[in-house]
Amino acid sequence: MKILQVNKFYYPRGGADKYFLELTHALEKAGHEVAVFSMAHPKNLPTPWSSYFVSRVSFNSHIPGNKLKIPGRVLYSVEAKNKFRRLLRDFQPDIIHIHNIYHHISPSILDAAREKNIPVVMHLHDYKLICPNHTLFTKGAYCEQCRPNKYRQCLKNRCVKDSLFGSALIALEMYLHHSIMKIYEKNIALFIAPSRFMKEAAIRFGQNKEKIKIIYNSYSSELKDKASAYPAPQEDYLLYFGRLSQEKGIDTLIRAVALTDKKLKIAGSGSEEDNLKRLAAELKASVEFLGFKENIDLKPLIIGAKAVIIPSVWAENMPLNLLEALSLGKIVLASRIGGLPEVIQEGINGLLFEPGNPDDLAKKIKEIDRLDGRALEEAIGNTVTLFTPEKNIAAVLAVYEKLTEK
Repeated sequence: MKILQVNKFYYPRGGADKYFLELTHALEKAGHEVAVFSMAHPKNLPTPWSSYFVSRVSFNSHIPGNKLKIPGRVLYSVEAKNKFRRLLRDFQPDIIHIHNIYHHISPSILDAAREKNIPVVMHLHDYKLICPNHTLFTKGAYCEQCRPNKYRQCLKNRCVKDSLFGSALIALEMYLHHSIMKIYEKNIALFIAPSRFMKEAAIRFGQNKEKIKIIYNSYSSELKDKASAYPAPQEDYLLYFGRLSQEKGIDTLIRAVALTDKKLKIAGSGSEEDNLKRLAAELKASVEFLGFKENIDLKPLIIGAKAVIIPSVWAENMPLNLLEALSLGKIVLASRIGGLPEVIQEGINGLLFEPGNPDDLAKKIKEIDRLDGRALEEAIGNTVTLFTPEKNIAAVLAVYEKLTEK
């Protein structure tokens, strides 16, 4: 089968990008012919398809002419559409699988796919299909104010980086793509939701439930394969790894740790880093900030931890750090929100706590040592079997085959 994979970044920037890259590799390994379409970027991995990539646009840098490109790329990019047309002509895929394309690539490529009558599958890695700022989170709380099609709320709340211009542009984007052009509704044959919560949220916002299929993400095969190279836990510390941003609830975690005698290590970087360091100092919490860690340094940190904490206050979909921690046999303490309770069962393979509640989290941290280690290990092992790369690719290929049946 000839498969075209599409994602705005062609390097492992975040969980969605890592999944896209691993799926691409797994499909090639399974004998399929795979092409990729992405955005030009200095961090991109080498690929023979880079000549087709759309030019770079950044929302966080001062690239010459960058600001002039942003509105067109957000709303409808003729450049992306034309380059995508050229790739479709040269590669002639049987199916197209898009991941995150918003703002850096543009959904204009979907019209090019329709011209060639090629079925398109869209992976819902975040909530951008239904939420202007892609998180269902604003002003420090869960939010569905835009349901249904009330995107003016984005402007009213300044949901995009607290910017009036940015929020107005993204509200316009949502009205244009969903209410006027209906570009996703017309051009996507099937949406893949990595969690039941994602599917149900999309349906609440008016998406057709018949066009959404749940396929859980998988852990990284590379991560699990190399786990045996690292020693057993030597230290009694808790670990958070990931982005340091408000919706991740790391302040809740620091406040909880301050109520216990545990040590916390934080691996990651982000906009909240300075605020979190100040909070830890004020509370005299035992917190070590390690900065961003590549996989080679992150794996032994995960393996050496007593437990991994996911303290999110936004509705996590199916985060990669959850599956990575479980695949390495770690107990996970997670917020009872989004897709997290679909994986973590209270007291069986982990612990759940109330989002944003440091007292409840501190209570659960103190429970870790009282859990039955053998039963917990067995339960985590059973959970991991549900999220293998083999099961994931089999489910994805079944979707491809159904949509390409003649």
